[in-house]
Amino acid sequence: MNIYKFIALLVLTTFLMGSSFAIVKLGLPYSSPLLLAALRFLLAGAIMAVIVIAFRRPHPTSNGSWIKILLIGACQTAGVMGCIFLSLRTITASESSILTFTNPLLVVIFATLFTKARYRTYQWCGVVLGLIGVMITMGAQVTIQIGLIFGILSAVFWAVATLLAKKWGVLFDTWVLSAYQMLFGGFILLLASFLLEQPFFIVNRTSIFILLWLSIFSSIVQFAGWYYLLQNSDPGKTSAFLFLAPFFGVLTGWALLDDPLKPSLVVGGVFIIAGIYLVNRTFTAKDKKNLREEMVDDKSLV
Repeated sequence: MNIYKFIALLVLTTFLMGSSFAIVKLGLPYSSPLLLAALRFLLAGAIMAVIVIAFRRPHPTSNGSWIKILLIGACQTAGVMGCIFLSLRTITASESSILTFTNPLLVVIFATLFTKARYRTYQWCGVVLGLIGVMITMGAQVTIQIGLIFGILSAVFWAVATLLAKKWGVLFDTWVLSAYQMLFGGFILLLASFLLEQPFFIVNRTSIFILLWLSIFSSIVQFAGWYYLLQNSDPGKTSAFLFLAPFFGVLTGWALLDDPLKPSLVVGGVFIIAGIYLVNRTFTAKDKKNLREEMVDDKSLV
């Protein structure tokens, strides 16, 4: 792939990943958080479902396969996005993005504990650096706000979803899996909205623009761009640049929402970014093969 095209797509996709936190925060005055998340993924999932049906992508043929997609959607879309949207009620977009993007660090821990996967020393150094960064980021808080808990839970759900996708993803067409896990996750979020909150959505130009941006650009375009990069470049080298996503999250939180760049946030963010880089970075042919299998399944829909 042409280097300029690669850089442009890489910046675009990671920017869409990170900036979505600030966009969500802008939308919360117009909608209850779970309902906004539900509408985002119902719309994005419906559009992608129409596309995969139109292009006759291979669909699952058994109930068991559909249940697997439902479980992935429950974790990846409903769990991750529900926690992110709820976290933004009480913490900044910068803090939420940093905490959520610690998920690659948790993947290493969970995979080691539950699947007996083995990782290299530098990847474990990345985990340690990332955890130190989380402690620095949270350590300056006078009180532990509920938003911090939701931010951490979003990373936990994302790590679990990554492991499920790695285990079951080979059974499905990637585009079909992405379309229906978003759609199923959207329905779960819609149900949760009516059970756990007083749902509301104020219809005006701003709210519709935010919803369309989140559904089309921060979901469909972001996913399509990231998947294209993984398919047409070295996945190991590409995935190493995931550290740009929380960087853009902090930057857009500061630019759009006037989020304060507290010293603890900056220092903790640097540690976490370094950790993400080391966890995703590959140095040998064997590492590249292992990470390629993992990253094809680890698609960000924030």
